[in-house]
Amino acid sequence: MLIGYARVSTMDQNPQMQTDALEQAGCDRIFTEKISGSQKNRPELIAALDYMREGDTLVVWKMSRLARSIRQIIATAHDLEQRKIKLKVLTQNIDTGTAEGRLFFHMTAAFDEFQRELIVENTRAGLAAAHKRGRRGGRPPSMTDEKIRNAESMIKDTDNYPFITDIIKQLEIGRTTFYRHFPPIKISELRQLK
Repeated sequence: MLIGYARVSTMDQNPQMQTDALEQAGCDRIFTEKISGSQKNRPELIAALDYMREGDTLVVWKMSRLARSIRQIIATAHDLEQRKIKLKVLTQNIDTGTAEGRLFFHMTAAFDEFQRELIVENTRAGLAAAHKRGRRGGRPPSMTDEKIRNAESMIKDTDNYPFITDIIKQLEIGRTTFYRHFPPIKISELRQLK
């Protein structure tokens, strides 16, 4: 029996391409995971492995869909081998049912992990270089210095802004963001300075 396993990546949250390929490969059942491959606890992979019996074949679209580290990949492959279950990787044409397939599997797993480590290393280097130039990642802060000054003025102006909700709406920020900058004790202090 061919059992398919698909896992979405961080960048591609749609498993359709994988499931289409697994269906075309003749998989009788497909388990789809929506969790990072770096996570050790992958319920759908566990369910697929529990479902499988001796002589079955686990089919994945790409080696990186099975796991993110060579240790995880080899551990999974070893577990499958102990249970006499084969592994087939569609895009890399790997079939561990043969000696050549097992060798190619281990070589490809090592290259996949090496490639992932290079990507992580290059990303970190790029972020460090941008940081040195004064660039920061992420969204810009929603509470600028100007908004903080305006908020302080509005808090003190209880005639025009008797309710905090009015201030939050006027500033067009979230309630949590507002209270992060102005906890209730600070609001009380500012209102006493009126």
